Amino acid sequence: MAPSGEAPGSRPPSSPPHAAAARGGGGRGLLQRMDKGLVRHVVAIGSGKGGVGKSSVTAMLAAELRRRDLAVGILDADITGPSIPKLYGLTGPLADRGEGIEPATSRSGISVVSSQFMVEDEQTPVIWRGPLVTRLITQFFGGVNWGALDYLLIDMPPGTSDVPLTVFQTIPIDGMVFVLTPQDLAALIVKKAMNMARDLHVPLLGVVDNMAWIACPHCHERIELFGPSRVPKVAAEYGIPVLGQLPVVPSISELADEGRIEEATSTELGALADAFVRSVDEVNQRSVRTL
Repeated sequence: MAPSGEAPGSRPPSSPPHAAAARGGGGRGLLQRMDKGLVRHVVAIGSGKGGVGKSSVTAMLAAELRRRDLAVGILDADITGPSIPKLYGLTGPLADRGEGIEPATSRSGISVVSSQFMVEDEQTPVIWRGPLVTRLITQFFGGVNWGALDYLLIDMPPGTSDVPLTVFQTIPIDGMVFVLTPQDLAALIVKKAMNMARDLHVPLLGVVDNMAWIACPHCHERIELFGPSRVPKVAAEYGIPVLGQLPVVPSISELADEGRIEEATSTELGALADAFVRSVDEVNQRSVRTL
């Protein structure tokens, strides 16, 4: 019988096979930080609200890093609204061959783990209470055979729910990137999530200004759909860089619908990946100097 609060067709997470070792052992409880293992950099990507294109940015950034011959994985922590598998055209279930759960692999070689792989079809909801969600997040990090990765990107749910708190307190993340759209409302809401990360001593790596403009299909003039962007002002307020400004590109939406978003390329995406790598390296260097 399904546990109370579990959606029909979904399976609650079992105990992570390497949970004790991943947490550093010692019976210190769930909030003990897990070990990175063979993952060099762990970066969370979040937003204040839904609908700003956070998952699409995560998927395209991962693809750009992969094009640089870097080993990349995505932990889809948006448990109740997973979209990474759809963007990459991936389906479950996942297998466990004795060394932890084996992630799915995209066409270009990006490792992906998501709650979407645990349900019968993409329309089946995941309806779990907080403790089950928390347990699944720790399993996705400590109980998955990620192997050697240069970057593990964590696609966070929007806002300041249990999941961000679990990630911040249990996963050794190097920093966080926030995705915004140009409007005042998006900037206002994302500050709550940014303040939460900062209060929990998570380095802010920068922000991404998504949907910043669209090119006129006739004259190619740059049109700011939402007016002048407020994102640079938010970045300046927090003393962090704007890592990239991405336009609205209809062809990328088509690729996303077809599960082929990793084929999307542009000058702006390349610049975003370059700025992202620099920001991660700078934060790590500051951390080393502090130690």
